[in-house]
Amino acid sequence: MKYIILLSDGMSDEPIAQLGGKTPMEVANTPNMDRLCRAGKIGLAATVPEGYPPGSDVANLSVFGYDPAECYSGRSPLEAASMGVELGPNDVAFRLNFVWLEAHYGKLYMGDFSAGHISTPEASLLIETLHKELGGDEFNFYPGVSYRHLMVWRNGKDQLTFTPPHDISTHSIEDHLPQGDGADVLLDLCNSAQMLLNDHPVNNKRVAENKLPANSVWFWGHGRKPVMETYQQRYGLTGAVISAVDLIRGIGVNAGLDIIEVPGATGYLDTNYRGKAEYAVAALKQGDFVYVHVEAPDEAGHGGLLDEKIKAIESFDREVVGTIIDSLPEIGDCRILITPDHPTPVEKRTHTSDPVPYVLFDSRHDLESVATGYTEAEAKRCGEVVPGHQLLTMLMATDD
Repeated sequence: MKYIILLSDGMSDEPIAQLGGKTPMEVANTPNMDRLCRAGKIGLAATVPEGYPPGSDVANLSVFGYDPAECYSGRSPLEAASMGVELGPNDVAFRLNFVWLEAHYGKLYMGDFSAGHISTPEASLLIETLHKELGGDEFNFYPGVSYRHLMVWRNGKDQLTFTPPHDISTHSIEDHLPQGDGADVLLDLCNSAQMLLNDHPVNNKRVAENKLPANSVWFWGHGRKPVMETYQQRYGLTGAVISAVDLIRGIGVNAGLDIIEVPGATGYLDTNYRGKAEYAVAALKQGDFVYVHVEAPDEAGHGGLLDEKIKAIESFDREVVGTIIDSLPEIGDCRILITPDHPTPVEKRTHTSDPVPYVLFDSRHDLESVATGYTEAEAKRCGEVVPGHQLLTMLMATDD
């Protein structure tokens, strides 16, 4: 038996007046997910436990089958694992976003949490400068993908609170700066970074090309190294993770799963959807399990891009789910879970903690769903709410 998780990040949403009170999932053309829904089991999963922030770290840990209450230590330590950065017991990892801060009437605003989706080669040059000028025994800077990077504070402080930059798009940063023991150190580091970035050749070139400069860094998502059992230890499974996002890949590393590189996988709207599915089919020839993560709907949600979010959902359905369905004769007996990790409503431009709709499908037999299609409303009508970390055991169940 093969087990497949197809996760469309931030896909679920809320009713939108512009869509006649429907959600993007309801108006998107998704014949493949609808097909699996009608032949499978649909319901709602609470992927964000009460008391936890609705981040992709918490939500994806849940979908991977881990109870965040037992192993969650922060987002960035998971990203560090993906980058091959070893954390000592006293080290604290931080997500470092390159952002564009905009000045208005003496205040700074979060103009763009991704610095105009700066390219990975450009961002790598900026990280190189930060590490050369600000790195050393205490701070280390590591390049990631696009605007997402890593800073490690050796023997650092962790009693801090932060605001994710995508939560304050277009808002003043004044009330959202780091708080707690060590916040002053990080603010000094941020100010020093701004001075280096202000006249950096990369940013000068971006401005000349009418692109947003990465004129600041933003620290958040901190934590120490987590302790997690591998899939082999917990379930006796081997498998792989396919994602362009270091966070998801880092969960896979901690779970003892292989990380598969897919050409053209960008973690953005232009990602190689079909390639991810094709590589997933190939991975199942070697292992029992594959986790395919697509970031595009979440990026559209954060950007408030309604049309792009609908297109991303349709691309996920056509290129990812459709390719998997077409490959079922090659894959053989399998069970498939389709789900978002959390909602990212386009009108709110940030994550919410609402339960997400999931579909469970077994290639061996229909589960006789009464749902007419894969939507938030149908999931609410047809299923009870289950804890998110139970989805994996439901996927591996032999009977329903």
